[in-house]
Amino acid sequence: MHGANTSSLTPRYFILKGIPELEDAHSWISLLFCFIYIIAVVGNSVLIYIISHEENLHRPMYYFLALLSFTDVIGCTSFVPNMLCTFWFSLKEIDFNACLVQIFFIHMLTGMESGVLMLMALDGYVAICYPLRYSTILTNTAIIKVGLAAFMRTVLLLIPFTFLIKCLPYCRGNLIQHTYCDHMSVAKLSCGNVKINAIYGLIAAILIAGFDMFCISVSYIMIIRAVLNLSSADARHKAFSTCTSHICAIVITYVPAFFNFFTHRFGGSTIPHHFHTFIANLCLLLLLTLNPIVYGVKTKQIREEVI
Repeated sequence: MHGANTSSLTPRYFILKGIPELEDAHSWISLLFCFIYIIAVVGNSVLIYIISHEENLHRPMYYFLALLSFTDVIGCTSFVPNMLCTFWFSLKEIDFNACLVQIFFIHMLTGMESGVLMLMALDGYVAICYPLRYSTILTNTAIIKVGLAAFMRTVLLLIPFTFLIKCLPYCRGNLIQHTYCDHMSVAKLSCGNVKINAIYGLIAAILIAGFDMFCISVSYIMIIRAVLNLSSADARHKAFSTCTSHICAIVITYVPAFFNFFTHRFGGSTIPHHFHTFIANLCLLLLLTLNPIVYGVKTKQIREEVI
């Protein structure tokens, strides 16, 4: 096996193929991805700057939004520069441990995105259902604690997941049919039993995304009940308008995640590999890009500060 340590069946490095069957279009695709990456970094950085410098935005909802933007910046920087080097300079080799780190950060990105969206849903629930106690429930100390809890939950669940990937024997070459180190693409190179990885991955997904979606659903059921009981039509409209941007962010986050999950496991030969790889990259990048656009357009206070 090229570049592999045959005694331990652990490769020294992997080779990223890029988008299979679309090698001739890599230059144009890279320009698209680079443009989206710049928008993601600039847009999220502007949000973080505005929220940190404007006192009237020093409220729990905006703190959670800043955390979401920070997660997006770290997440896209963990794989996009490496992807662009693959496209532009043919630097396709990635160290085995660096590949594991990339897998960890990409999964941590999606886990933190889900966790922060759940916290924002709870924030909306407290703001609408308990407006008089809002400032006493969501204090700065409480915000720090729940933010750290979401972070530690994701990290603690992903460390064993990454360790299981590291322990697999790799004897089917070291060519990854992807633009970055994707868990399933790497696992397909193993000749070992990946059943434990699959089961643990499913458990981690349920404990993170499943739990968060349950909390978000319950929060919005309670929010809708509270809003419908409001006597004023203007108050109902304002409450629903406040929730719209968050609902858009939820859709943007979970639709790409479900697409990747189901196509990897059930797509089989019905979806061309190059199409799946391209869409997986595009969905992940759009996830990181659209959050600042959605909140910048839909949230009046942020829109005014940007102007």
